[in-house]
Amino acid sequence: MGGDEPKTNQTAVLVIDAQVGLVEGTRPIYRKEETLDRIQDVLAKARNADIPVLYVQDVDVAPVGTPEFAVHPSIAPLDGELSVHKKSTDAFYGTDLHERLQALGVNHLVITGFKTEYCVDSACRRATTLGYFVTLVQDAHSTTDNKVLSAEQIVAHHNCNLHGLDNLEHYIVVVPSDELQFESKFY
Repeated sequence: MGGDEPKTNQTAVLVIDAQVGLVEGTRPIYRKEETLDRIQDVLAKARNADIPVLYVQDVDVAPVGTPEFAVHPSIAPLDGELSVHKKSTDAFYGTDLHERLQALGVNHLVITGFKTEYCVDSACRRATTLGYFVTLVQDAHSTTDNKVLSAEQIVAHHNCNLHGLDNLEHYIVVVPSDELQFESKFY
């Protein structure tokens, strides 16, 4: 096997919609600083283990190229880390995310980011139907209050309901960031 071929059973980290315009927007993000700190922890572990990190940015947050569209500076991509721009809550719909992950040999996604009940939830569920195992980092995703539920309730609800959710042979597990360990093979 040549050195340029993708690893098999590779893990990758997805950072969903962690953009300045959303994180620092007018609606307060639940546990914003703690969530950013946990995402930083996940990124540090991944980078130390040579695990690919990919960012997903929503073009509805702000116009591309503006400061509000940029990934939050506390968790900004490093040179060479990929970014995908999306127009839908589903990070895979209308993007080349799946193709990029396949080219890297990825079959396991570690997901972090914002907003829990929209884009984070959609990415987790869709990933399983595309053949990925998913780890949602329990304390590295967040959202804002809505008219019915507090952000705290939304995050807790998703952590509970997504843990163990499966689509045939692929499933989601929810783990706290301090228990997350990166290995080259997920099995």
